Amino acid sequence: MSLASDRAFPRHSHDQYGIGVIATGGQRSWSGVGQVEALAGDLITVNPGEMHDGVPLGGTRRAWHMLYFDPPLVRQLVGGPDSPMEMTRPTLNDPLLLGLMHQLFRRLDAVPGDELGLEESCCQLIGAAFSRHGSRRFDPGFPDNIARVRERLDDAPQQAVTLSELAELAGLSRFQLLRGFSRALGITPHAYLLQRRVLLARRLIATGQALSQAALEAGFSDQSHMSRAFSRQFGLSPGRYRHALRQP
Repeated sequence: MSLASDRAFPRHSHDQYGIGVIATGGQRSWSGVGQVEALAGDLITVNPGEMHDGVPLGGTRRAWHMLYFDPPLVRQLVGGPDSPMEMTRPTLNDPLLLGLMHQLFRRLDAVPGDELGLEESCCQLIGAAFSRHGSRRFDPGFPDNIARVRERLDDAPQQAVTLSELAELAGLSRFQLLRGFSRALGITPHAYLLQRRVLLARRLIATGQALSQAALEAGFSDQSHMSRAFSRQFGLSPGRYRHALRQP
């Protein structure tokens, strides 16, 4: 994904590993290690399920390129099928890794269909990223009852649920659940559910679903509700996202 925006993104997570580069401008992000800043030429990373946000520095527009890799692919390439791992820093200044990023993007833009070259570039990038900045310590450390609530929201985000139902699942009062969930993940259960619905809608749109149908199947009340949540999380509308997917 390549994007230029002055939008401030709320806390959210992705299902994949993300490795990107700030092209112009800069941004400040909340992360598991605290507030960090990234400027043009810096690399940015995110682990699956890791909460983060993004605010432009000085309120000015910044641009970035981002690549997302499914966890099974990463484990297959660098760790083996049962090896959990994480990127240890959300921002990096690494000229070697930056060069590999630029090489991969040049191949994506200039040589469509060059699968061998793209595969080699992906392997080089992932291998270098995890060998230089990776760790096999990947434990979110959620209490079991909070993990059960998160699993419920992950497994069926399209299904309606109440705070009382989630609190009962966790064996907590509603206030205790709100406090415990927010402490563990950095956002409330409702905010987490909304972002899981957005991710589900994105997958449905990518498979060719009509926007209205994707909205309903992802659990939104209507297409406009999905569009507002989608734009807030990704910085572009569902229609624009679908248009970008259809480009050669």
